[in-house]
Amino acid sequence: MKKIKLISAISCVILLFACEDNLNFPPQSVVSSNSMWKIPGDAQGAMFGMLSQFRSAMSKDYIRWGDYRSGFFGDGIHSQIAYQDLFNNVVDDTERGSDWKALYTAINDCNLIIKYVPEIEFTIQEDKDFILANAYFIRALTYFYITRIWGDVPLLLSGFESDKQENLYPTRTPVSEILAQVASDIDQAVSLFPDDDAGSRKTGSKAAANMLKADYYLWMAKMQGGGNDAFQKANTAVDYVLANTGYELLGNYETVFRNDDNNEIIFALDFEINEYEGGFSTDWLVAVQWINDKSLVENTIATGSHAQWVCFTPAYEAFLYEDSLDTRAKVSIDTYDEVGNRLFRWINKYRGDWVNETRFFTSDIKIYRLAEAILFKAEIENELGNQASSLVEVNKIAKRAYGQDDYYAGTYTKEELDAIILDERLKEFSAEGKSWWDMIRFGVVFNRVVSLIGRESEPGILLWPVHVNAINTNPNITQTNGY
Repeated sequence: MKKIKLISAISCVILLFACEDNLNFPPQSVVSSNSMWKIPGDAQGAMFGMLSQFRSAMSKDYIRWGDYRSGFFGDGIHSQIAYQDLFNNVVDDTERGSDWKALYTAINDCNLIIKYVPEIEFTIQEDKDFILANAYFIRALTYFYITRIWGDVPLLLSGFESDKQENLYPTRTPVSEILAQVASDIDQAVSLFPDDDAGSRKTGSKAAANMLKADYYLWMAKMQGGGNDAFQKANTAVDYVLANTGYELLGNYETVFRNDDNNEIIFALDFEINEYEGGFSTDWLVAVQWINDKSLVENTIATGSHAQWVCFTPAYEAFLYEDSLDTRAKVSIDTYDEVGNRLFRWINKYRGDWVNETRFFTSDIKIYRLAEAILFKAEIENELGNQASSLVEVNKIAKRAYGQDDYYAGTYTKEELDAIILDERLKEFSAEGKSWWDMIRFGVVFNRVVSLIGRESEPGILLWPVHVNAINTNPNITQTNGY
């Protein structure tokens, strides 16, 4: 494990990022195939190290990239000035989310696995294929995020092992090339993952790779002019997932978020109480010391020892509670008005574990679950002109949410059904890092995000700036247009 950490540390200093102050090794250190990459255990350890690094990269910024700019988030009980820039879409090059360091460290871990694991002898070929498949899957997923966040970004496919090797100061690669690489990596992952019932859920799997493929081709179809061919590829991918009997849409929405090993989950980032509690929710929970009646702690009010900087806006809360039948609303955000104290409001999905009056942020980040496969299918069918089939899929989600068959009844135009699908996504995946990408993909971001109304002509407004540290460290990196 020390070797794996050393590789990640080296990649941090020699890529694009100023993090030398965290290093405890000489600047000319080299990690080569002579020091690891000898036996299957080395490869497996590298895979779990890669997944750990990817989790670290996503644990805080996943929500910033996928939700905070959507207009649905605002101050919690405390105010945090730094977040206001995100909420109001006036991001600058010092925002935490503008730093791509951790993402590129995860990519470097993938690159080294792809470089060295083929040379290792395995007794069981499937074990080797599984490790390589995870590396291609995580690299594809990471680049898919990076290019949607920053647009043109450096495309790095060779693992960095020394501060003396070439291409230490790469330039930004056009989006089209990044997206082409994502497609190639997805295909590699799909081909290498073994067929199975459901996969591990905490690592990649064939179903997870197909979810990424559907996600990717929906984006390509709507945002990159991929047209019908891209929709058909998305359709084939999502059909694979829906046909896998190892996954199911749970009958109770709350159960999805109280048991991280349930059968609706396709791919999630694992958080365990004794392994990693950096958490996904530290900005969201109410501080326990502010509750007067201590009997309410965890009995009525989800509590924690961290100040609550962020919560849903009242407008989004009203949207979630729009229909009193919607069982998702109380799971997404709950409230309690303590007499003589204050109104407590908190995002309720990621409660983690409350042990010895301490909140451990152990709720998994659920990147893909079966509900999304169903709504992907609805979106695709609507785009292909099959409105009746699309409505069938939407009503599967509505049935669980509202407890009614054929909640959406009647005949809808494509545009009307698009609006229904998007609204259901915004309710189904509240605080799951989806809303920003959804509103961009559905073409409504400049209509529904109040802070973006009238700003369509601003260069790069939907992208992020590159962090000032990356600019200062690598002279070949130019700032995102518009910043």
